Amino acid sequence: MTEPAQSPRPEPDRVPPADDAGDGDGKGIYWVLKNVLIGPPVKRIFRPNVVGAENVPEHGPAIIASNHLSYADWIFMPLVLRRRVTFVAKSDYFTGAGIKGRFQRGFFKGTGQVPIDRSGGSASEGAMRAGMKVLERGELFGIYPEGTRSHDGRLYKGRTGVARLALEAKVPVIPCGVIGTDTVAPPGKIVASVASPTIKFGEPLDFSRYEGMEGDRLILRAVTDEIMYKIMELSGQEYIDMYATKAKALEGRAVTGAPKKVRKTDT
Repeated sequence: MTEPAQSPRPEPDRVPPADDAGDGDGKGIYWVLKNVLIGPPVKRIFRPNVVGAENVPEHGPAIIASNHLSYADWIFMPLVLRRRVTFVAKSDYFTGAGIKGRFQRGFFKGTGQVPIDRSGGSASEGAMRAGMKVLERGELFGIYPEGTRSHDGRLYKGRTGVARLALEAKVPVIPCGVIGTDTVAPPGKIVASVASPTIKFGEPLDFSRYEGMEGDRLILRAVTDEIMYKIMELSGQEYIDMYATKAKALEGRAVTGAPKKVRKTDT
């Protein structure tokens, strides 16, 4: 695999050139939303705190792996960085018709999200393909290893896709701990309170010692657990050695009294 092209750090006080705005990947919209329409008022109202931003490389590809407490995570985390962070989102957000569809498509592209291509079968494979494309362009790719938002504020077991992507793309992983976004916007609420969330970035994790071992399940689990441990240190969350989806299902069955069923993918 050829070495990814490096992406220069954008200047915050410079309007992006015309080719950035019209290249179809939402860079121009992203710049306007972050530096003009959404970023300034959000920073002024919520005053997010950032720790360790210097750990995010100024150039080149990297994965930012974060805990996930609220939908607001994908707003606050990229907001405190100078570089754009790209996430994946359901393809439904990019296929709408009419004025609403065009607006929705432009908004999600503009906020640094790309559709998950499920043509190969699973959402995880689609996310892998999307992540590789972002990293091959020399950009930052954001991922939530838990796979879903935490329903109770605790940190859950990470899916191994983050490890596989890091090893296949040969890029560092920057652990990120987001604190307080569930107070600002808890599940079911757009905004519940005006509080200052904190975003912490740890030192980049280098897994080059495992090069060529991306097919080894034990290696993928070890790499993922190391990433989750660093996220736990940054976020201060209690760690639960269980997938969040299983924990949510068990809690739901406890409330309804339904019998517990454990899928093979949850073990």
